[in-house]
Amino acid sequence: MTNQKRQFSRLYRCIPLRIALAAAMTGLTGCAAMAPIANLEPIARGGGYQPQYRSEDALARQSNSTPLAHSRCVNDAAPGLFPVSSTMAAPDVEVLTSGDLLDVRIGQDETFSGAYKVSQDGTLRLPHMPPVRAEGLSVEAVEASIAERLVAASFYRGAPDVSVRVTDTAGARVFVSGAVFEPGSMVIGGVGGKDVDSARQRAIGWIAEGRRLSRALQSAGGVRPDADLSQVVVLRGANRMVLDVRPALTGQPYADIVLLAGDRIEVASRNCFQDALMVPSAITAPGMKVYMSNLTQPASNNASSAIGKETQDLRYGTRLMQAMVGMNCVGGARLTNADRSVVLLTHNPITGASIVISRRIEDLVRRADRDDFNPYIFPGDAMACYDSRQTNILAITNAFGSVISNALLASKL
Repeated sequence: MTNQKRQFSRLYRCIPLRIALAAAMTGLTGCAAMAPIANLEPIARGGGYQPQYRSEDALARQSNSTPLAHSRCVNDAAPGLFPVSSTMAAPDVEVLTSGDLLDVRIGQDETFSGAYKVSQDGTLRLPHMPPVRAEGLSVEAVEASIAERLVAASFYRGAPDVSVRVTDTAGARVFVSGAVFEPGSMVIGGVGGKDVDSARQRAIGWIAEGRRLSRALQSAGGVRPDADLSQVVVLRGANRMVLDVRPALTGQPYADIVLLAGDRIEVASRNCFQDALMVPSAITAPGMKVYMSNLTQPASNNASSAIGKETQDLRYGTRLMQAMVGMNCVGGARLTNADRSVVLLTHNPITGASIVISRRIEDLVRRADRDDFNPYIFPGDAMACYDSRQTNILAITNAFGSVISNALLASKL
């Protein structure tokens, strides 16, 4: 017998053994369940941030998730999320801040008339006169102050006609802290680059929509679902304003004041999750950037899984089930896809603790009470889909079949 025939004979005798080993490994792999995931929060004992994070068994022992969340709320002075009666918010007065451009006209006087900028210290500096306070004041108040200063400096015997008009509004650096997703300092308002509207820049007028409280809250990532919206605090120097912005969630009028440079906004936490805050609004997150993975069978890459910009940028208030549909983890062949599962990697915004949640997709699809354990998605969360046991068996069988076929082909060479 030639050496080539001896090698082929040995390989042929080993094939049944290899097939048996492959079958055993396939059976072990297919029957092994994914190891249970231990959350880093006491979810089962009701200590988690979001009630929907809890397991199905823990939720079954509760009537529903809402009382469970509200039992931990603080600030009994405002037990309800929305005001009992809706009243019109007082009209706000637009006030000047440092950097605003002004057109000042004093009768026919060319000495004092001209274009001015509110200085960094909040004053308006006209020639031959002490600085005039402008920041925090309306244009009408600045007009009256300029007229008084001109008379006091003996430039006029009687109060002259003074006209102050805003030609451009500046951005304002404000500071947001507390129950928002991205606390810190930020510049709100102001325009530049492609946003400049030359026709509006040439016109004399004023609007400071970009410097409102709602813009600052959205720039800070939006309010968190544990925020106490009944008493949002705005600190301006020694002054302290407490505002109720709850009507913003339902499209009702509220105190959306114009902010000044240096203002500080503090949003207190009620230490409990409030479902009603998980909706798009003027003060919640404008959208969410999340991270998705569906690289297992039957999808070989994110492109074929339809994971693109539209699914990674989610609407605020999206639940896990909706995200799973968006990343193509739901549907397909019932034999191989019905037993798929999903893992959500998130965190507790109050404590910063990491949270890992596992759900069977079919449970989310078919249970009528799925909202009780179908978590909301937060900005920066990550999600990954895992295949069913049947899909794993088929994948391993195909892999061993390819190995054996290659071995047989090599033996004939």
